[in-house]
Amino acid sequence: MKKLRIVPLVTTVAISAVVLFGGWFAYSQFAVQAPLKKLVTQYDGVKNVQFDITQKQVDLKLDLDPKTDLSGLVQHLTVDGKSLLGSRKLKLTVVDHSSKTLDEWWSKALFPVAEAMDNKKYTEIPATLEKLKEGSPNLTVNSAMDSDNIYVTLTDGKASKFIVLPRVPGQLGVWNNV
Repeated sequence: MKKLRIVPLVTTVAISAVVLFGGWFAYSQFAVQAPLKKLVTQYDGVKNVQFDITQKQVDLKLDLDPKTDLSGLVQHLTVDGKSLLGSRKLKLTVVDHSSKTLDEWWSKALFPVAEAMDNKKYTEIPATLEKLKEGSPNLTVNSAMDSDNIYVTLTDGKASKFIVLPRVPGQLGVWNNV
């Protein structure tokens, strides 16, 4: 029976681990994260972005200018970044630059918006938001929709609030970025 030598065995395992994990890190960093960061930051209105990339999901934490078109950014990512995202799900979190005024206004608008979504009457949402906006001359309200979400952007001077509402009926309970 041959005696195993510990030093060559440990060295081989260590080198293999470094090559495997280093290769995955390099791939993640240079083939996915760097091109995705370039794609996101070239979009007008994106101030900063942070990533968390897993095999199933890409989490983006975005810091946006108040007038950024969030639905346009999502479309830009899903169309132009399709090869980078692959089969991963895209999850967005927008840094909150809201104000007390915007938060209070959104809390009043939340029920009619949720009701329209629950009844799948999505075309009522922009009209409802515009009607509720009548008493707030400095408030700007934009809404857009794609196959997965409804995007609402509220701005009042330098304050902004970006809301992403999922169109999946089972997820209408509590929205994470209200």
